[in-house]
This record gives sequence, C-alpha cells and structure tokens, in this order.
Amino acid sequence: MPEPTPVDYRQHLALETPEHVVLDYEIAGVGSRAAAAIADWLLIMVIIIIGAFGFGLAATTGSVARNWSSVAFGLLVYALQMGYFALFEGLRDGQTPGKRWLGIRTIRETGHGITFADAVARSLLMPFDLLGMIGIILVAVHPRGRRLGDLVAGTVVVRDQPVQVRAAAASARGPVSADSDLGTPQLDDVEFQLVREFVGRAEALPEPVRDRFASQLALRFAERNPERPQDDYEFIRQLHEDELARRRGRFGGRSGSSAGRATGGSIAERLIARKNVRWSEFQALAEQVTSSGLDSLSAAELPDFATRYREVSADLARARVYGADRVVLAQLERLVAAGHSALYRSERQTWVRIWQFVSRDCPAGVLQSWRYVAVSYLVLLVSIGAGYALLRERPALAQELIPDSMLERAEAGAARMSRGEGFVDVSSESRPAVAVRIMMNNIKVSATCFAAGIVFGIGALFMVGYNGLMLGTISGHFANIGMSAYLWTFIVGHGVLELSAICFAGAAGLMLGRALIAPGDLSRGDALTLAGRSALRLVGTATVMLVIAGTIEGMVSTSAMPVNGRIAISAGSGVFLLLYLRNGTKGIGDRR
Repeated sequence: MPEPTPVDYRQHLALETPEHVVLDYEIAGVGSRAAAAIADWLLIMVIIIIGAFGFGLAATTGSVARNWSSVAFGLLVYALQMGYFALFEGLRDGQTPGKRWLGIRTIRETGHGITFADAVARSLLMPFDLLGMIGIILVAVHPRGRRLGDLVAGTVVVRDQPVQVRAAAASARGPVSADSDLGTPQLDDVEFQLVREFVGRAEALPEPVRDRFASQLALRFAERNPERPQDDYEFIRQLHEDELARRRGRFGGRSGSSAGRATGGSIAERLIARKNVRWSEFQALAEQVTSSGLDSLSAAELPDFATRYREVSADLARARVYGADRVVLAQLERLVAAGHSALYRSERQTWVRIWQFVSRDCPAGVLQSWRYVAVSYLVLLVSIGAGYALLRERPALAQELIPDSMLERAEAGAARMSRGEGFVDVSSESRPAVAVRIMMNNIKVSATCFAAGIVFGIGALFMVGYNGLMLGTISGHFANIGMSAYLWTFIVGHGVLELSAICFAGAAGLMLGRALIAPGDLSRGDALTLAGRSALRLVGTATVMLVIAGTIEGMVSTSAMPVNGRIAISAGSGVFLLLYLRNGTKGIGDRR
C-alpha cells in the first residue's frame, strides 16, 4: 500500500504568477503573528522608556524646556502608537522588525507588495482588532488568517523567509558535468531520496543522533559496498556524493533499479540532483533580497536574479509534473515565493510618492466620494441644529448633557470677559505645545471615526452625530446665558477646517459600511477592500485639515487676537480648503 500523505493543517494562499506557475504561499498563523507583535511592542516600550529618560533629563533645565520636553515626549509616544506599524510596513516592504525576525511579511492578496496606503489602513483598524481579541479570533478562524485591518486593506500575512533547500554537501571533486561518464545510478529512487534527506539534515542533528541514524543506513547498503570507510557517517556521505555525481552525468536518467526506470520519480530525482546547486545559489540571493531589498543587488546581479527566478519557477513546474517529494516541492515554492514577492512588489514608497498622495490623491478622493461627504455634512449640521434647539427649549438639560468643564467655563465667562480675557488664554511660549496636543487628539478622533465605519457604518454616523450634538448643546447653553459671542469668538478661527475634517473622516467610515451592507456584484471582502483604499484618501484629507486647524487653534484661538483677525483667518482657511480640493482634479486626471 502507498504511504498515506500526512495531513497539512497549515493555511495556504494559491496564486498564479505571470510565469503561469501556481505559487503556494503559507499563511502565517496566530503564533508567529502574535510573537511578531509582541516583539514590536517590546521594541516600542524600549523606545518609550529611553525617550522618557532623555526628555526627563531635558526637562530639568527650566520651565520652557520642561514644556517642550513634555510635548516632544507626547509626540514620540503618539508617533509610535499611530505610525510605527504603518511606516515600517509601508516603507519596508510589509515588514516590521518583529515580522522580519519571525520571517513573515504582509502582502496584498494578489501576491504584490503592499503600498503605504494599505499599511495605514491596517494600522488604523488595529484598535478595533484589539477590542475583545477580535483580531486574534479572526486570524484563527478566517481561511486566510485575516483580521479586520487585513480585510479593509486587502492584505494577508505570509511566511516569506526562504528556507534551505536540502542540497547535498559540496562534492570534494567539484561540480560534475552533465557529460561525465561515471556510470548509471546504483541506488533506486527511494534509496537515493532516503540518503539525500539524511545528508541534508545531518549537520543540524546532534552528533550521537546523527551517528545512530548513519549506522542504521550503513547496514542497509553494507552488502553492496564491502570496501567502505569505517566511519558510518562518512560512508553515507560519500555514497551520496557518488550517487549524486552519477545522476548528474550522462547516464543519470537510467535508474539502478528496474522498478524506478523511466518513471517520473526517476526524472524528478535527476532534476533535483542537477539543479540543487542552482537552487542553493538562488536561495542565497533570495535571502539577501528578503533582508535588504532589490536595492542591495548590483547592476549585474539584478538581471541575474530575475533570470534565476524564472529558472526556479520552471523547475517548480517540472518538479510537480514529475512527482517530486512534497518536501522538495514545499522548499521550491518558498524560494519562488520569495523571488515573486521581491520582483512584483509595487513601486518603491518614496517621500515624493507620499507627497503626491497627500497633495493630489487625497483631495481627489473627496471629490470622487462627494455623496458620502454630503451625507456626513448633513448628519453633522442636523445634529448641531438638534442639540442647539434642545438646549434652547430645555435649558435644564445642560447639567446632564454638557461636560462639567464646559459648564465651569460658561459660569466663569462673564468675569473673564469683564477682565478682557478670552475663552482660552495661553502664554505665547506655551501655544506651540498646546497646538501639538490638539493636533494629536483630533487626528486620533478622526482615525477612530473612520475605523468605526467597520461596524456597518453605524459607528461613523454615531461619532459624527455625537460631535455635532455636543457642539449644538454647548452652543445652546452659551446662548441661554448670553455668551454666544464669547464661545464663537474662540471657535471661528479653526472651526471651518476642524468640522470639515470630522465630516471627511465620517464619510470614509460610511464607505466601509456601505461596502459591507451593499457590496453589489462584488463579494463583501472585495468591496470592503476597494472601499478601504478609496476611504483612506478621505482620512488623509482629514489629517491635513486637522494639522492646520490644530495650529490655528493652538496659536490663534488661544491668543488675544481681535475678532476681525480671527474671521479673516477663518475665511482664509475656507479658501485654502477649496483650493486644496480643486487640486484634487489633477489627481483624478492622473488616475484616468
């Protein structure tokens, strides 16, 4: 009876390459992904601890330094939380330090390398993946091991580290020509496979274990080799070298066993014998490219790498046809996968490309998604109006609906106005720090608003509506006590951009929800991926708006600038928004 094929419980992703070879990627499981994540978060913690120590020392030099050190440390923590995974995966071909250590990589479902936008989308959905261990559960049960971030970005995490093809040890007599005349093979295919597998693994075995296996094998071949070395391992190694040389020679296709003659197994073994050296050479290049990218290859090595990749791809197809053993096939697939990932990655993510994404692609996304943006604006305006009307009609609800800090500001408003003070007054040296804190908070809210759209769009609508309702109720309360001008003098400078940013982020979340509810002719997974890539441009626009709005709020709204100046800045910000969106028409033209 034939030996039963062992059950493979690993998840796989089959893709057809441009060379018409089916490539079998092994999906990274929960264990390796969790280990990579732990390694990354440990690295983040180490950086934060070092930063805290360094900025803590700087803070002892004076009050101004203390303020700026606090801001810088906050920026460091914020950048690590929001940007670590996106920057590493987007700019380092899908690998964070943890993923590189574990030998796994994030790629698109098509087998191509991920873009910076894909990496950002995965990163933004991470907070929702961490809620109740949703991400870990999805990775465990999804047929392709995809968490929410992967579903939105259209990515998978695969094993990418090329493994050692178990080749023979280098022959002492050097490479054997295909025309050599050493005679026909003396071992049948099963015997040669057994010897080859042992020699390939021998160096990794403890010496006592290696010698024990070698003695057992030597007994099997002792009768045919009466004159042999006393050392059993040396005998098996020489036997392998001799058989390998015979199979590489001109009579390599003639098996020493009649049972193995003219069979696919015989041809497969000869293919392995002839090509092992070439595969090992390609493996060395693949490891170099996996570690350092194609840029690490010289001008002469780059076309050679492409040539060898096509050669190994063809060898994989032949090995499948000839029925090579599954271990060799798995190893060849890993080598071809490494070459495919390197050669068919998307264009390199340069800073120029990122600038183009921010300046053209993002506003183009807003223009192309104007219906979602309009719905988001409508929800915001309706909720503002409803909150305002509610507080004007029922002033007593202020104690229940408005935060205590805003109630205290309202109570202190009259006294502050009489002293010539504004809604918020900050010293000039502290305003930059305040601006940075405002930016960080608002961008985090915007990102959450987008990610909340994964809950069928309800989360995004809730966040837009909640922000509008809070602004409406606060405005209604200040109007009830005759302090509207006091409040809106503070808001007018930065309000246009900040409120628009909320609507853009909400529209992005609505796009995710629509893809889940009504995917049309596409599968929900494909619709979600396409919506995620389009929605991310709206998130980018919201981020640009919030950076500028935070600067205005921190530097202008907290100052003593007259109302006319604030209104002029508000008008200027509105003009900037229109010009920025107009620049998106160039992005639409480029995409066509």
